[in-house]
Amino acid sequence: MSTLRERQLNALKQMLNLNQPLTKSVACEPTWKVLIYDRVGQDVISPLISIKELRELGVTLHVQLHSDRDPIPEVPAVYFCAPTEENLGRICQDLDNGIYDQYHLNFISPITRQKLEDLAASAIQSNSAVNIHKVYDQYLNFICLEDDLFIMKHQQSDSLSYYSINRGDTKDTEMEAIMDSIVESLFSVFVTLGNVPIIRSSKGNAAEMVAKKLDKKLRENLWDARNNLFHGNTGQVGSFSFTRPMLILLDRNLDMATPLHHTWTYQALAHDVLDLSLNRAVVPENTGAAPIAGQKAKTRVCDLDSKDPLWTEHKGSPFPTVAEAIQEDLDKYRSSEAEVKKLKSSMGLDGESDLALSMVSDNTQRLTSAVNSLPQLMEKKRLIDMHTTIATAILNAIKSRRLDSFFELEEKIMSKSSSVESKAVMDLISDPSAGTAEDKMRLFVIYYLCTSQIPDDEYKKFEASLASANCDINPMAYMRRWKGFTKMSSQYEGGGTKTVSMFSKLVSQGSSFVMEGVKNLVVKKHKLPVSRVVEAALCGEAAELSWLDPRAARTDAAARARAARQPPPSDAVVFLVGGGNYIEYHNLLDFAKQQATSGTPRKIIYGATTLPNASQFLKQLSLLGEEIQ
Repeated sequence: MSTLRERQLNALKQMLNLNQPLTKSVACEPTWKVLIYDRVGQDVISPLISIKELRELGVTLHVQLHSDRDPIPEVPAVYFCAPTEENLGRICQDLDNGIYDQYHLNFISPITRQKLEDLAASAIQSNSAVNIHKVYDQYLNFICLEDDLFIMKHQQSDSLSYYSINRGDTKDTEMEAIMDSIVESLFSVFVTLGNVPIIRSSKGNAAEMVAKKLDKKLRENLWDARNNLFHGNTGQVGSFSFTRPMLILLDRNLDMATPLHHTWTYQALAHDVLDLSLNRAVVPENTGAAPIAGQKAKTRVCDLDSKDPLWTEHKGSPFPTVAEAIQEDLDKYRSSEAEVKKLKSSMGLDGESDLALSMVSDNTQRLTSAVNSLPQLMEKKRLIDMHTTIATAILNAIKSRRLDSFFELEEKIMSKSSSVESKAVMDLISDPSAGTAEDKMRLFVIYYLCTSQIPDDEYKKFEASLASANCDINPMAYMRRWKGFTKMSSQYEGGGTKTVSMFSKLVSQGSSFVMEGVKNLVVKKHKLPVSRVVEAALCGEAAELSWLDPRAARTDAAARARAARQPPPSDAVVFLVGGGNYIEYHNLLDFAKQQATSGTPRKIIYGATTLPNASQFLKQLSLLGEEIQ
């Protein structure tokens, strides 16, 4: 039972093996080749395969499609790009100039018949048709960031953002194009998984449009006898064995507070504070010293991947826990380093003596094992250094922006457990030392969404104090209108935090993280609106979601009633139209863990059109607000 990420990786490896199945001999002696990709292809490959691994797969050179490339004879060239007019034009140009001798063309999403004929015509004209060995449709039009997390697009993804889906002046044709590209990607996901889902979606919004289009596309493919993609085509068995997954399509408007919420877990903090994208975080290096005028601050790029044990275990943990874990790892590392040094001195390498000679025999084994463990130690040290850098940068941001206070107050507001007085919100907004203008705006939007009525005069007071804190008030115009349309006051329940004694363990041990003045908050487990809808759908309850099944021949009420009697699927793919976030992703993972302990193992995959962090999302709201005024 392989994960979505593994399946996408296998497909890519097979493609780099010139679309031959992977065998043992390939691993020892790959054929050397050139890889040519466009921006989309680059984003698909980069979270999955590092440059070192590309080399191992026989790729000697990887270049952008639209760069100046020199002719390289006698080497197969693997193209991995989207079938757009401009890309195809460039490929025809390559054929004209005869840059390579063998072309293996792989299109990220299927190429249309018309474009394929144009390509063929151009190849005949330039007399290079013999050189094109294979043309493949890869159905890999999505970016897998984790085993169970995917997004549609990263570069040039503005066309899929919340803003462009909810804009007032989007033309119907533009909307159709947006929906089609989302459907295209989701279709790729299910071809890669090898299963046809049962589709549930929220009604009356963009998600429903996507659901209908996807249903139609899957239906057409299932009835197409010649190239049905779900009929044991790839030789890979479906990853969900016999049960079909449920695709739950939700709209971002279901919950607008979470994307703006300040957070307390490691991965989400890195996303919020350090702009983690495609599993890369950019960390400013000299945090202590003020940057010299006119000189760019140095940054360091950190790759966070699934091969890193600390990251895998703690990406969903609260920040204080992470700091403790890093400290523990550091102590372990230091003790093993000390052992190697001790060994050196006991070997008498610092003083010649007869004693040293007699000890050599039993020390040889110890020395061998110490030398063998050196590479692992070095790798450990690199990871510890990297996490220390990231954690320090996050910690500095928490301290300078007082993020712990924001997080604590927002959790209280969203959990409805204790009534939050407007005074507390007001104090934090008007406190000049707390946070940036964006932080204050995020806090107020959440307060506004979760409070049923705010009297006008009070609202004006808030507006004035936000303005005096230099906030961009545009998002409020949109949020006020949005709140008028949707009823969502009772969406949140049982969250909140409790403060535990100040990092007692860390402070006493003289840790490298100075945690003074940061609250040690422990987050109480609670379900966000998205997780709650998913839970209802998987228990077969959610009546507010529409129901589509591409496999069913009839879609009338009788067929629906029949399907309702069957037990609902245990696995789900949850997809948010209009942007997702790491907070919901971890919340769903927690929900799946919780279900597993109560005896129903579930596999949940979370996907979204894009993953904006809070400040990017706020900018989109601000643009929407500007349009209204």
